[in-house]
Amino acid sequence: MGTGRSACGPGGPPYNSNLNVGTNLADSKPIIIALDVDSCEEARRLVEQIDDGADFYKVGMELYAAGGMSFVNELLERGKRVFLDLKLYDISETVKRATRQIVKSGVTFLTVHGSGAVMRAAVEGRGDTSTQLLAVTVLTSFDRQDLLDLGYQSPVEELVALRVNKAVASGMDGIVCSPLELPNVRRIGGSKLKLVTPGVRSAGVAVGDQKRVATPAEAIRNGADYLVIGRQVTRAEDPREACHQVLQEISAAVIG
Repeated sequence: MGTGRSACGPGGPPYNSNLNVGTNLADSKPIIIALDVDSCEEARRLVEQIDDGADFYKVGMELYAAGGMSFVNELLERGKRVFLDLKLYDISETVKRATRQIVKSGVTFLTVHGSGAVMRAAVEGRGDTSTQLLAVTVLTSFDRQDLLDLGYQSPVEELVALRVNKAVASGMDGIVCSPLELPNVRRIGGSKLKLVTPGVRSAGVAVGDQKRVATPAEAIRNGADYLVIGRQVTRAEDPREACHQVLQEISAAVIG
């Protein structure tokens, strides 16, 4: 938990780190900071700077290529939670065996591709461990044209719905989806499904390579359990303050 110190500008209300931010949000800090950097040294520096601003971090392919499970374990040993975003996608036996190795670490979330065979294999590999498996539906950098390029004739929303139904049937714990699809995913998946959404930016922040985006307040109102925040925090002059500002937006959205 945070200290509750204010990170707002002059006259702004302090962030309440003990706030229960909503019926779908069991976590008072529902943000996951994306450590999308190219070295363990840079990742460590960011974790130090963020301090009490967050305790949940995403390790994606770039950082995993640099530091592997060694760095994942380092974060866990420091008391941080880890979202290991590898989007596993391979033949079933390989996915099952890779999942079985990864979950030994105790990461909180692990992503796999939203294909039925892949998800079923990951569930089998996970066994009775505590790691929660998240299905990736359609990347937030994709739009209808990208799907057409891949040979999908259906709109983004239909492919997302198809993969959510398959995820529920496969026994997945949650879904990674765009903030724009959250209401429909929640309707299909039900209240127990964990919804994790990237593509979240505060108003006025550059969207970068994302195409289906929303603000933190919009994403929380639409039913997200966790927001993945990257450059808005990691490239900020003061990453800790940037975290608290996002949390303040979330608090205001729920209270309002």
